[in-house]
Amino acid sequence: MPKRQPARQPSQRLADFLPYQLSIASNAVSTRIAEQYRRRFALRTTEWRIMAVLGDSGPLTQRQLTQLTLMDKVPVSRACKELEQRGLAERTPNEADGRSHLLQLTTEGRGVHAGIMPLAKKIEAELFSVLDEAERDQLRSMLVRLREAAGEFDAESLVG
Repeated sequence: MPKRQPARQPSQRLADFLPYQLSIASNAVSTRIAEQYRRRFALRTTEWRIMAVLGDSGPLTQRQLTQLTLMDKVPVSRACKELEQRGLAERTPNEADGRSHLLQLTTEGRGVHAGIMPLAKKIEAELFSVLDEAERDQLRSMLVRLREAAGEFDAESLVG
C-alpha cells in the first residue's frame, strides 16, 4: 500500500505572501524610475510623484496630494517646499476655503513634467517588455481591482 502524502500546508514564508511580493515589485519599479528622474531632472521620488499628480490634475492642496499619492504628509510637505524653492511649483491661496493653499506647476514645472512623460513611457516599455499586450492589460485590470478591494482610507492614518 502506498504511503500517504501529507496535505500540503500553505507557505509560511513572507516571500510567498502576495502583498509582500507586490510591495517588493513596486519598490523595485519605483527605484528604477527614481534613478532616471534623479539623474535627468534632479528629482526625488516624492517630488516626481507630486509633479506627476499636479501635471495630471492641476492645482491641489497638500492634503489632496497626500490623499492621491497615499504618502505621509511630512514627505509631501517637504517635496512641495523643494519644488517651490526650485521654481517648479507655486503656492496660491485656496479661495474655496481661505485657510489652505493650492500648489500648481509653474511654466518651468510644466516643462519638466512634459520631459518626464516621454521618459516614463520609455521606462514603462522597458520594464513591461517581459509581458505581452494582453498580460499588460490584465495586470492593469488586476491592479485596479486590488486597489479598489483595499478600500478607502485616510493616508494620514498610515503613520503609526
